[in-house]
Amino acid sequence: MTDPVLAHALEQRETLLARLAAFVAHPSVGADPACADGMEAARRFLETRLSEAGFSNLQRLVAPDGSGQPAIYAEWLGAEGAPTLIVYGHYDVQPPDPLDLWHSPPFEATIRDGRLYGRGVSDDKGPMLIALEALIAFLEVEGRLPVNVRVFLEGEEETGSPSLAPILSAHRELLQADAVLSADGARWRADLTTINVGNRGNGGFEITVRTAAKDLHSGRYGGVVPNALHVLAGLVAGLRDAEGRIVVAGFLDGVEDPSPEDRAAIAAIPFDEAALMAQLDTAPAGEPGYSFLERLWLRPTLEVNGMWGGYTGAGGKTVIPNTAHAKFTMRLVPGQDPERVRDAVLRHLRASCPPGATLTVTDERGWSGAYAVPDANPLLLAAEEALQETTGDRPIRVRIGATLPLTEIVLGTLGLDTVMFSFSTADEDYHAPNEFLRLSAIDEGLAAWVALLRRVGLQDPADYAASRP
Repeated sequence: MTDPVLAHALEQRETLLARLAAFVAHPSVGADPACADGMEAARRFLETRLSEAGFSNLQRLVAPDGSGQPAIYAEWLGAEGAPTLIVYGHYDVQPPDPLDLWHSPPFEATIRDGRLYGRGVSDDKGPMLIALEALIAFLEVEGRLPVNVRVFLEGEEETGSPSLAPILSAHRELLQADAVLSADGARWRADLTTINVGNRGNGGFEITVRTAAKDLHSGRYGGVVPNALHVLAGLVAGLRDAEGRIVVAGFLDGVEDPSPEDRAAIAAIPFDEAALMAQLDTAPAGEPGYSFLERLWLRPTLEVNGMWGGYTGAGGKTVIPNTAHAKFTMRLVPGQDPERVRDAVLRHLRASCPPGATLTVTDERGWSGAYAVPDANPLLLAAEEALQETTGDRPIRVRIGATLPLTEIVLGTLGLDTVMFSFSTADEDYHAPNEFLRLSAIDEGLAAWVALLRRVGLQDPADYAASRP
């Protein structure tokens, strides 16, 4: 027998698609000041939908110093005796560049071959609207929700959530809840029913290496003064040994090897490494002694995201560059302290600078630690049951190599655990051109959200407190 709320939500599928297209049309690129109007338009879009659906106490939550992007808050608290969930999503998106690689305009949602293309459709506008429309379907059909809900929609996830901790701390009383249910944190694969139970942390910065007061003539000064690009190349190469191990002293402090049980569980997951490498047209790389999935989920990274300096225009220019730049990011695992990792990397880079070279740090981004959901968390157990009901398969617990800053931050500030319940998929190019969302995810997501909310409505809030370590 079809759930009447789900039936109603599925009947509104085309309307949901139209809403999603309208949402995507707002270029809410939080990292680009030129997109301030797009960010504001996205906020107004969400506020209008929440208000017309019947949520109350709609407001914008900001950091005490007024910095950063506001979060959108709304609530429905009429389920007496039921658990209270913070339903999370984010309305900011990645920059669309490079624009020339898109097959359709990034801010015009376009359907092709069972997929919806556009910046933000997968991360996180599509999954967030699936969650919101499932909630709204309950209100439209039954006039109530099975659970108490505090909607929290962030505007800085794609820039490391720098204002999230101050916002949560300043509004701790408003955000009292039993757990967080996130519409962000994509599914691993389209062909396997999984649930994410952990993510790596993240942090990064940009450095500038300076070797002289100005660029110098390569004939007059070549061979007698340091070249900033040569210095930078050496610094980057010196972060790893020839086999790919990170050699920064202190970087791995606190990191433990996977347990035999963890390794056995990962080894049992159906995964074709060779097929993935062929699809990506590349070869495996990284720290020896660990499997592909162990490296992806349980080991930290230190990556160079960009390097530049000197002359990069057409033709040649005989110059010795005096400055060179690089961007770094790190993915962190349980046991690592973000601040200590940052300090260890910078200490290593500065100590490796040769005479005549100086290093400065610029554009430092927010840092967050790794996170794992406790095995017996009631929301996690309910999510697994909902997925089994709607897919017919018991979900496999997996981790993600990416970062959901919310998870570690909300645990530290509010003491709440987070379950990731997104219906985007990791291969949907959400940080690249031609981002897409499988149209099938809409039906799958609505069904699973409805099933999950019904299950949580039958739980005892006291079980949540008991599940915390």
